[in-house]
Amino acid sequence: MTDLPAGLDDLAIETPSWAYANSGTRFKVFAQKGVPRDPFEKIADAAQVHAFTGAAPTVALHIPWDKVSDYSLLAEYTVDQGVRLGAINANVFQDDDYLLGSVTNPDPRIRRKATDHLLECVDIMDATGSRDLKLWFSDGINYPGQDDIRARQDRLSEALAEVYARLGDDQRILLEYKLFEPAFYVTDVPDWGTSLLHCLALGPKATVCVDTGHHAPGTNIEFIVASLLRAGRLGAFDFNSRFYADDDLMVGAADPFQLFRIMYEVVRGGGLDPATGVAFMLDQCHNIEPKIQGQIRSVMNVQEATTKALLVDAVALRTAQDSGDVLGANAVLMDAYNTDVRPSLAAWREQRGLDPDPIAAYKASGYFDKIVAERVGGTQAGWGA
Repeated sequence: MTDLPAGLDDLAIETPSWAYANSGTRFKVFAQKGVPRDPFEKIADAAQVHAFTGAAPTVALHIPWDKVSDYSLLAEYTVDQGVRLGAINANVFQDDDYLLGSVTNPDPRIRRKATDHLLECVDIMDATGSRDLKLWFSDGINYPGQDDIRARQDRLSEALAEVYARLGDDQRILLEYKLFEPAFYVTDVPDWGTSLLHCLALGPKATVCVDTGHHAPGTNIEFIVASLLRAGRLGAFDFNSRFYADDDLMVGAADPFQLFRIMYEVVRGGGLDPATGVAFMLDQCHNIEPKIQGQIRSVMNVQEATTKALLVDAVALRTAQDSGDVLGANAVLMDAYNTDVRPSLAAWREQRGLDPDPIAAYKASGYFDKIVAERVGGTQAGWGA
């Protein structure tokens, strides 16, 4: 068993409320038993992930999917469940008005509607004590000439500036990007450079959110992470895994070595230090796997990759790099990656009063049978609810 290095205790992974609801592909959403019917039941499920992993203390909300009449009451309930509310995610992509975009739409009425929703989300942040407003825009165009590319950037900038001015002293914007889909010719925020340019123009309370599934095949995501950390503008991750495009599978499922490389750059850049403000979030759709188990497994995958990253011998690596020892430097990284850290993580959990096997412990807890029996009637939460 490998002794765990310092730093793992600083890793906190936020789970998304929508991961506990029914989700699917554009072809089909498969309903599952025991799925939450409201935000309170989503929070209860998220609390199970933290209870069994000890590393998922916050839950992200998505508005209007998680809209309630009293957000302070929801926040109190969340604390009673042993977790806290995290980022507030805006939704300006599911309304018919947004056919040609939201904040970049050529129609000023629709732009106003979209911006007002973003401001509403800041109001919700005030009520919940949330720090982060996470913004992802599906805005873009499908055909050359459909709209003015530069004008759309100007409209985006104007909306972001208005929202930024509304932020409190301890609040910030996380600006996410995505290469394509649903816009296919031009996406208005397609890459980290575009996101960063807008963040730099806004000010220090605007940072970039890196969704690990939102890049072209072969993109070196760890380079992006290192660059944003160096600039002090890496605000958050949306962790998931992809084989082809925005697959939203469990993080580390397709390429665990990539996750290790990303987390090494996080460690190298000091990103585990809570003072840097980097938020580690999951953004996944559990279409065929059990919802809560999928989140637990994802948290465990991030823990394993982070632990391996923390095991990299920094002195040996620098020595090899400085001497031009190409293979030696690579071997230092590979030695850490090839270390089986699962026994050490099991011991880490036991030291904190947790079961060494979170999945087995959850399955034995009877929680799933309980919610299947209790959550009868009503409407299950899902995409658009």
